[in-house]
Amino acid sequence: MTGTRLFTAQQGQTLFQPGQECPGFLDLTKGSIKVMLTGASGREVVLYRVRPGEVCLQTFSCLVDGHTYGAEGIVETDIEGTLIPASQFRQQMETDSTFRQKVLSSVALRFSEYQQLVEDVALTGFDARLAKALMRLADTSGIVHATHAALAAETASGRAYVTRRLAVFAEKGVVAQLPDGIAIRDKRALEQIAADPR
Repeated sequence: MTGTRLFTAQQGQTLFQPGQECPGFLDLTKGSIKVMLTGASGREVVLYRVRPGEVCLQTFSCLVDGHTYGAEGIVETDIEGTLIPASQFRQQMETDSTFRQKVLSSVALRFSEYQQLVEDVALTGFDARLAKALMRLADTSGIVHATHAALAAETASGRAYVTRRLAVFAEKGVVAQLPDGIAIRDKRALEQIAADPR
C-alpha cells in the first residue's frame, strides 16, 4: 500500500509522549506496547496494552480529532508492524469498510477495557486489583518479573502500599518475594482474592 512502511522498535523504547503529534496508525503484527499516564506527583498508572490486532486509543484520538498524545507509549516487548500515514489512515477509514470495521471493533473493545479499569480503581479493593495484576503479569511458571513500582503503576497506587500488601500476601503463603520478582505460590487463593470486590 502506497505510503505505508514497515516499523520496528525494541523493548524499552519510547514510541510517543504527551504533546507529540501522531505520525500515523501502527498496525501491529508482533509484540506489545504499554500506554501509561504520569501525574504531577510522578505517580504512574498503566492505562492499557496494545497487542497485534488491537488499536491504541491515544493514536486513534490523535488521528481522528487532530489531538496530540496525552499519554506515554513504551515498547514492552519488541514490536513489528506497518505504519500507515495519517492521511492514508483517514482515507482508508472513509473508503475501506473492512478496515473501518476492524478498527472500530477494536476501539469498542478498548473502551470496554477502559470501563473495567475505572470500575476496578473506583469500586474494587486494592488487594483484588493487586491479585489481578499478579495473575495478568505472571509467566507460565507463575513468576512475576515486575518491580514494586511497576506493580504500583498496574494498580493505580503507591509503591510503598504495594510493598506492604505483598508482605501480607507472603505471610499467608499466597506469594513469595524473590530477588528478581514475585512467585505465585497459591494460585487458587490469589484467584479468590481477585474475585473479592472489597
